[in-house]
Amino acid sequence: MNNLTIIETILRDRGRFFAEIREGKSISAKIRAMLLSCFVFLAVYGLVMGASHSVPQALSAMIKLPILFLLTLAICAPSLHFFNILFGSKQTILQTIALILTAISTSSVLLFSVAPITLFFLLTNSGYQFYKLLNVVFFIVAGSLGAVFLRQGMHVVTELEGDDGIQTRRMIFYLWVLVYGFVGSQMAWTISPFMGNPHDSFMLMKPLGGNVYTDILNALRQLLEH
Repeated sequence: MNNLTIIETILRDRGRFFAEIREGKSISAKIRAMLLSCFVFLAVYGLVMGASHSVPQALSAMIKLPILFLLTLAICAPSLHFFNILFGSKQTILQTIALILTAISTSSVLLFSVAPITLFFLLTNSGYQFYKLLNVVFFIVAGSLGAVFLRQGMHVVTELEGDDGIQTRRMIFYLWVLVYGFVGSQMAWTISPFMGNPHDSFMLMKPLGGNVYTDILNALRQLLEH
């Protein structure tokens, strides 16, 4: 399986792709291919994000953005897997990881696809706060569509398991998506900056304190005041 074209397979024929995960076909190969493709696509988008500040910031964001998504995966995957098992699912841990990576792969290719738009607003000097909020919107859209793909994948993989505990597993899934979003947001805040304030010098990691939601609200307020 070609590592970078696996995304096209997911987008074009996701029903078959999810069915293969359900049947346990080449799951390890799929995971490796999705990990590589996620890293490449997210690295490109991170490079564009960080380019608003400096070359060191761009290189830093290029590395940190894939790390952000994969660390969040490592933290959140066990909870989804074991809660599903507790309520009747027969998935293996590799199947769960493959499904979550399908969502991350979808999000990463969507971010990659809007990188030219992000670059356009960067080159037209749209302002730091606008640029920050633009990236937040793109991440929310990409993450939401990734969650839709994950929900479809969970349905296909578990459709032959019967109705035992299915309502509980659905509720767990939606709660887990919220937890994943919160963990990802806090992780992003912890290892930020990705873009860097143009008035500040380059920093690899900012001092701890505050939270991402306050920062977004402050950015929105400053944008509206101008």
